[in-house]
Amino acid sequence: MAFASFDRNKSSGAPMAEINMVPLIDVVLVLLVIFIVTAPLMTNAVKLDLPKATSQTDVQKPEKIEFAINADGQLFWNGERISREDAQAKFLTEGQKRPQPAVYLRADQSVAYRYVAEMLADASKAGLSKVAFVSEPAK
Repeated sequence: MAFASFDRNKSSGAPMAEINMVPLIDVVLVLLVIFIVTAPLMTNAVKLDLPKATSQTDVQKPEKIEFAINADGQLFWNGERISREDAQAKFLTEGQKRPQPAVYLRADQSVAYRYVAEMLADASKAGLSKVAFVSEPAK
């Protein structure tokens, strides 16, 4: 880097071939300090009194409803025979519970699909959304 001298004899009046970087570095450092100082002032933090909550899980386990339809179209609620009107009423009461119980549907393979569709429609109207089909694994 070439420096200017005060000696008039040595200076030939030729232009400097290198750029003086000191003023540029000074300006960059001043801008950096300005940004460091003003950055914390730019954050707009709102003071809130947030509610306290625990991260413990809900230990309530939903009930399980065993619903069966035999080959004759007879309905069974947890092993006891029931009519369709009684099943609709029970679905309505179970649909109001929180957490909602899961319905496990066991239908005979020779039962008409109409009975299964009616049961699914009744459970859906009552607000039950967890319906599982139970089957036996193939041999």
